[in-house]
Amino acid sequence: MRIDLHTHSNVSDGTDTPAELVVAARDAGLDVVALTDHDTFDGLDRAVAAGHEHGVEVVRGLELSCMRQGQSVHLLAFGADPEAAALAEEMVRVREGRTGRLRPVLDLLAGLGVPVTEEEVMAQVGSSPSVGRPHIADALVAAGWVADRTEAFDRFLADGGPAHVGRYAIEVAHGIDLVHAAGGVAVIAHPWGRGRAGLLPEAFLVELVEQHGLDGIEVDHQDHDAETRAELRALADRLGVLGTGSSDYHGTGKTDHDLGVNTTRPEVYDELRKRIRVAR
Repeated sequence: MRIDLHTHSNVSDGTDTPAELVVAARDAGLDVVALTDHDTFDGLDRAVAAGHEHGVEVVRGLELSCMRQGQSVHLLAFGADPEAAALAEEMVRVREGRTGRLRPVLDLLAGLGVPVTEEEVMAQVGSSPSVGRPHIADALVAAGWVADRTEAFDRFLADGGPAHVGRYAIEVAHGIDLVHAAGGVAVIAHPWGRGRAGLLPEAFLVELVEQHGLDGIEVDHQDHDAETRAELRALADRLGVLGTGSSDYHGTGKTDHDLGVNTTRPEVYDELRKRIRVAR
């Protein structure tokens, strides 16, 4: 069984529709795929329907925008109730904060000599309920200022970059509590990727497990090298939490993140399903 627990559609910052993503998952030989769009459940019903049609089990998920010490942290949530009021209200605040920083970011980009308009950005948004940095990056690509999203983030949009503007996000510990209150299972996404081990050191991950019941850590991810994966897997085993694996697929929005490039072990997925049932 091949299982990929972290993917995105064009309901957030991917390029495939939810149904197209499921078809692509089938074609990639996946048996199970989780749709984990940023701060929204909006694509899940379409993905599940496509899964029934094409023989792919679809896990209902999302990727919650959180923070620690003013820096971005992503939290995967599986099986959370879309009707849970507290989680839904916080996601609205996150989405509004993301959209609200569009004009300041564009002003900074113009000052750096790489102007794009709001109209050019909105042309990249698709069916997403909010406008994120990847959409701005796609507008920069379309305008010929950068080659791809990676260059856009590396040169301009990354946290601390010359065109970065802060926004509202949920403190990660509170995010875990919200996910649990909504009946979901919480897994920290790519915790030590891109030099972020100092933001989420082992002691802090232990604290999240012991004090907030963090359910898991994404171990096998393209942003983790072999040594990092080994360290995170050993940590997950010591803490008795889930060690997941996934592609973080974004369609053409990310290179080197093909569906199924990393997968979750079946026994880990079985435990995830048990925890979802217990949480409910």
